[in-house]
Amino acid sequence: MAELDGYPGYASETLDKLRATEYAHLDRDGEVYLDYTGAGVYADAQLRAHHERLAGRAYGNPHSENPASAASTELVESARRAVLRFLDADPDEYAVIFTPNASGACRLVGEAYPFGDLVMTFDNHNSVNGIREYARRAGGARRYVALEGPELRIPTSAVAEALREGPGGLFAFPAQSNFTGVQHPLDWVDLAHDAGYDVLLDVAAYLPTNPLDLSRVRPDFVPISWYKVFGYPTGIGCLVARRSSLQRLRRPWFAGGTIAAVSVGTEWHQQAPDESAFEDGTLNFLNIPDVEFGLDWLEAAGRDAVRLRVGALTGWLLDRLVALRHANGRPMARIYGPAGAEGRGATVAFNLLDPDGRVVDERLVAAEATRAGLSLRTGCFCNPGAGEGAFGIGLDRLHASADWGVRTIDDYLALIGLPHGGAVRVSFGIASNHADVRRLVGFLESAYRDRHTDTSGLAPRLRC
Repeated sequence: MAELDGYPGYASETLDKLRATEYAHLDRDGEVYLDYTGAGVYADAQLRAHHERLAGRAYGNPHSENPASAASTELVESARRAVLRFLDADPDEYAVIFTPNASGACRLVGEAYPFGDLVMTFDNHNSVNGIREYARRAGGARRYVALEGPELRIPTSAVAEALREGPGGLFAFPAQSNFTGVQHPLDWVDLAHDAGYDVLLDVAAYLPTNPLDLSRVRPDFVPISWYKVFGYPTGIGCLVARRSSLQRLRRPWFAGGTIAAVSVGTEWHQQAPDESAFEDGTLNFLNIPDVEFGLDWLEAAGRDAVRLRVGALTGWLLDRLVALRHANGRPMARIYGPAGAEGRGATVAFNLLDPDGRVVDERLVAAEATRAGLSLRTGCFCNPGAGEGAFGIGLDRLHASADWGVRTIDDYLALIGLPHGGAVRVSFGIASNHADVRRLVGFLESAYRDRHTDTSGLAPRLRC
């Protein structure tokens, strides 16, 4: 394919065949899926495996020893082992705790962590940002490390300085930004450990197309949502945690399945001695086995092939966005984060610009992309810190608006003087191909070149 000659790594007969067969539903109704950072896509084989397993026998609540329960327990424990294999994690060092999603995993850590200081990067998902409320209630200091430069990266020296300021505690950062696609250095894990901090490493945006080897990089807590990795099942996540770090957590409550023994008359309880101490109630035992199938499916498809393909597509799109011009020579797009493929993942955020250089309202792009059959994302993607960096919202402006009185995101935007509410984000995954990206670029060219847009009548924004 001549257009991709300068982007090595795209070619893969296996991925082409999978798109035409197992992911054929993506090509029905003329739609294009471009939101893999929001959710991965499932293969038909995953649905078949789920149905065949449930049709094969009865499965019962694992909190028992009868045959149906034992069958469920066996598959759940097999899925735990599969997760550890996928991450190259030593089962003597790491435990797998099943949660509803990565947000639930973050909450487990936040509610039980013995806070000293909490250090976080500006570039974090709100499910990580929310941990600060637990630290606040515990009286712990909170510090953020700011983004710098046009690529919205964070210097290692700034991280080291922030860690030196406190006595230790918890450091939280993403392996890959869900906003800009920036990949942050994984050696920050050792840097934080040397400074006396535990580390929560958010891999939700990173893991679908990049390997994570926990035998070499050893964070204390790793929250995961599996639907982001391979599309199905939803409602299943993990907290992969070092066993030594789990021992320091003190849960504020207990539930069915989490205790070894309990008394009502004496208000005494003993927490379960293993992972189940953190798994509230009955696990989603009918869907957890699908995690193991999904991991095997991704391995069989070729993780390296996926990584290389999405890297090539990302590079091709970035170059096309930079090249887009109005007739007067002005750029049509403003990219947030790296404009090249080095040190970034397959997530690209940008705004469109009109011929006068004004930002095209992201709500208009969302509405018109939807009518064109394109599934992309707009907003700030639950990452307000990256948004503040991307849109140049300085602390002076934020501090001047400290008495918020805000009820909606539009109230907030008006208060800080931002003329638009976010960016456009596209992202790639296992089933992405060049035709998807060509379709996107063709839409952008035909819909916005030399066009002055009208934003009247757009619906209010719902959230950031």
